[in-house]
Amino acid sequence: MIAASSLSIQTPKHQEAGAPSDVRQLKERYQAAGQGHLFTFYDDLSADQQQQLIDQLEALNVERVNRIHQKATTCPSPMLSNQSALLAPLPEECFDSTLEASKDKIHEWETIGLNQISQNKVAVILLAGGQGTRLGSSAPKGCYDINLPSNKSLFQIQAERILKLQQLAQKQPGAAAEVVIPWYVMTSGPTRPATVAFFQENNYFGLSSSNIVFFEQGTLPCLTFDGKIMMESKSQIAVAPDGNGGVYAALRGTGVLTNMAERKIEYLHAYCVDNCLVRVADPVFIGYCVQKNADCGAKVVRKNAPDEPVGVVCLRNKAFNVVEYSEIDEEVAHAINPKNGQLAFGAGNIANHFYTIDFLNRVESFECDLEYHIARKKIKTLDMHTGEVIAPKQVNGMKLEMFVFDVFPFTERMAVFEVDRREEFSPLKNAPGTGQDCPETSRRDILQQHVRFIEAAGGKIIVGESDEQLEGAPTLELSPLVTYSGEGLAEIVAGKSIKTPIRIDSLEELKSVAF
Repeated sequence: MIAASSLSIQTPKHQEAGAPSDVRQLKERYQAAGQGHLFTFYDDLSADQQQQLIDQLEALNVERVNRIHQKATTCPSPMLSNQSALLAPLPEECFDSTLEASKDKIHEWETIGLNQISQNKVAVILLAGGQGTRLGSSAPKGCYDINLPSNKSLFQIQAERILKLQQLAQKQPGAAAEVVIPWYVMTSGPTRPATVAFFQENNYFGLSSSNIVFFEQGTLPCLTFDGKIMMESKSQIAVAPDGNGGVYAALRGTGVLTNMAERKIEYLHAYCVDNCLVRVADPVFIGYCVQKNADCGAKVVRKNAPDEPVGVVCLRNKAFNVVEYSEIDEEVAHAINPKNGQLAFGAGNIANHFYTIDFLNRVESFECDLEYHIARKKIKTLDMHTGEVIAPKQVNGMKLEMFVFDVFPFTERMAVFEVDRREEFSPLKNAPGTGQDCPETSRRDILQQHVRFIEAAGGKIIVGESDEQLEGAPTLELSPLVTYSGEGLAEIVAGKSIKTPIRIDSLEELKSVAF
């Protein structure tokens, strides 16, 4: 079994700065690709610096970089002016909603999902490459503390949801001797050491280290607008993460897909680290997608208004896709589905996906057809004439990235699952104090959910005089180890009261404080 943090992309290494013939061949290859400028300062470098550059250039598929640039800059945009003809709402047969479904139907999906989890067929992919820069933190975003009474990080909250779900699945008839939900954590190069160290320092939050696998997303060179690879120093090319859509190549290139095959994983749940309400390996979502025989699935939330600036899952040119708000004209955005009175284009994307392992293995076959997106940036770069590093004041180059939803057009059996935004989506994007998608709203949304859990179970909340009720939410925190999604509370709190402020870490503690 592959232990935690043992997977990584391997870069070729050499003992010396290369035989002259090897270096000459590499130079000729890059010259033929129009990127020979990368060797401009080669002769000025020390032997170690030369080796650093050679290693990086040998590991890079320069021809692929050129193809990606060519496609990104010359292919027409998929959105043309006649948008209403190109876009179509989701087909009814691939869409269901927990907002409309009966309790019996939701229980049916949940049972299917729990059965799959109990047979060790389900794993989780966490997209955790981002840093908390906007939040005023240099640490990986998953390390961030949203100021819950427990001061738990996002990583800890999610790890404990996995622990609880393993316990719930263990109770299923015919469950494996030990139910395991492997957790595959995708970092970026800069965040990997800190992420791994954070897990180690916290004893993997109670999970087995052998079932947590860290891997890195890939990178692509930064490019000038005419496609030349930029350098950040005389011995180092400038690179940037290839976007959350780089997860597919990273799964393959780092050996994660092989690891999943060894574990006999069949279904994957993938999500972003910054959603404090995420239901990790959600059995209802898993069960729905399995029942639909989907090879790819997307969780969505209902748009609040036609002009809410979120991407929408819909059909574009008869294929499933996510269409950005800026690409939808006003008439299309306001269109109503006459059958339910909801927005026809109201399936808001939240980057929360289901895959079969077969689909993830199939991505390689259409990877060259995936769309790359251009992000125009100010990029610190080496002046190839003077050899000086320049910090530009104007946009001077581009980073190329893929989005995780770029595979949607290639699915054969798509399933779209609408969930309650209040219960499942509260992203952490903005700095403290901004009032939207920030630490304060994340904290509020978790605490308000825990109040709903107690009230739905028949309990009553009594707000104590010492409860400051920050952001208007009574201070009641339930550990994920107490309940995953509200289950198991009624037999303890029905007809009883709980006084805030309070933090409850176990069912035994809940029993002792309910009166």
